This record gives sequence, structure tokens and C-alpha cells, in this order.
Amino acid sequence: MKSNICVFSGNSNKDLVQKICDILDLPLGKGLIQAFSDGETSVEITESIRGKDVFIVQSTCTPVNHHLMELLVILDALKRASASRITAVIPYFGYARQDRKASPRTPITAKLVADLLTTSGATRVLTMDLHAGQIQGFFNIPVDNLYAAPVMLEYIKNKYLNHLVIVSPDAGGVERARSFAKRLQADLAIIDKRRARANEATVMNIIGDVKDKTCLLIDDIVDTAGTLTNGAYALKEAGASKVIACCTHPVLSGPAVKRITESPLEELITTDTIPLHKEAAACKKVTALSIAHLLAEAIKRTYENGSISSLFV
Repeated sequence: MKSNICVFSGNSNKDLVQKICDILDLPLGKGLIQAFSDGETSVEITESIRGKDVFIVQSTCTPVNHHLMELLVILDALKRASASRITAVIPYFGYARQDRKASPRTPITAKLVADLLTTSGATRVLTMDLHAGQIQGFFNIPVDNLYAAPVMLEYIKNKYLNHLVIVSPDAGGVERARSFAKRLQADLAIIDKRRARANEATVMNIIGDVKDKTCLLIDDIVDTAGTLTNGAYALKEAGASKVIACCTHPVLSGPAVKRITESPLEELITTDTIPLHKEAAACKKVTALSIAHLLAEAIKRTYENGSISSLFV
């Protein structure tokens, strides 16, 4: 395996990439990622990758545009270095929330990013918990969408199994919440909310019995944490004994950490698809689980042309 596979890292999540390499017992690919004085990204691959199966791991997290451009330039460098196959491993796929025309004269940026990745040289994409599954159809190359659920379910089973109710923070997340409820053999509830504008949410009603229950709010992304914390207040008002939450991607921008700290949430369970910034890492309510083993196994199976879907059966 070692002779024909290389794993490279961008600058967005180096700790995660090092964990993946340690699990696979592979050295990190050698390359230089620098910037010109005006901010342009400069990349040089400093080892031969001709004919090799190459994986580049990069989350397009904040600063999103910088990390996205870095990924595109690295892909182009790998393509021009004659790699036989280039898999872009994107634990957090930025711009995924812009997956349709929500109003007139607006872009579908998720499709634009898909085209940019393909043009830059990616021949396959590995990502995790896409905001919308249909984004896989935006690509003309194979896309494997992994799920962080197995990692989070194991943690939840060991800590929060009594009187558990899985709660979807909105109607769009019902399928995800139902999947968790089925695996945990728990009840399901839904928060009906009306969004006034982007990053703002107003809780309207709770559908389901949450009185004297441990409520687990499920979402894929937590950005400003408005939806999450409003939902926590509403659940407490409805009689929930305890409110916790889990998400795959801890964007946690703006007032997110402050809102979580001051809210009735007892714990936010998340993963390391995005590295926690200093304020989030210091928050005692935030617990980050590593998905390195999951990504490492997916990379190994991709290299060996094995089944990815069997990871989640």
C-alpha cells in the first residue's frame, strides 16, 4: 500500500490529517504551501507522485475562500505532477448551503465549487455529511458522502440513553433525526420554526412529547447557533429535563460560543471536520470527537477499490 499512495494536507486541518496518516501508517506527503507578498497562494510538490493514487485532505472552513483557493491550487499542482488519480478529501464542504436558487438572481454556489474542483484536477471526492445530498449530483465525477453518525452514536449510547428523544431543529432535518431515533430506539420530535432572514430563526411550536425527557437536538452544521439555542430554550419551556445537541460541522462563527454558553444546552457533541477555534475549544460545553478513523478507513477502501457504503450498514 505504501508504495503507490500519498496523502497530502492543506493548511485548514493539519491535526486531522496527521491523525489519518498515523492510522494508515503513512508519511505525510511532502510539499510547500506558501504565499506571495500580495496573498497569492504558491504550491510546490517536493516528491515524485507520478502514477500514484493521491489524496489531498482539506476542509473549506474559515477563512473559506482562502482554503478553497488553496485546495484548487494544490489539485492543479497534483494534476500537473502526473498523479494517476486525485481524490479530494473534504471533511467540511463549504458553500453547501447555497445549493439552490432561494430567491431570484442568486447563484447556486455549491454547483460552482463542484465545477471548480473538477476543473482543477479532482477525479474523485470524499466528503462528510453534505448539507444536502443532491449536491453529489452537481459533480460529473464520483462522490462519496460519509456520515459521522457512527462516531456520535457510540458516544451518545454510552452517556445519554435513558428517556431520550431525538429532536429535529426544523422540518428539513427530519430525515437525519429519524435515522438517529431509529438507531437509538428513541422517540422523535420536531421544532417548527420560521426563519426571518439568514442566520436568524424564530421557534414557533414543538411537535412531539418532550416533557421530562432528555432531548437531543440533531443538525449537520452549527454556524451562529441561533437555531440550536432557540430550540434549547423552547424545549426547556416545554418541560424537557435535559437538552443536549450534536452536529458534524462546528462552524461556530460570530456569537455562537457565547449563545451556547448562556443557553440551557448541557453539551454540544461535534467532530473535528473543522478545527475548533480558541474560544470554542475553551468552552466546557463543546465536546469534539475525532472522525480520523472513519476517514482513514474510507481512504484505504477507496485506494483498494472496496465498498464505502458498507461502513454505514
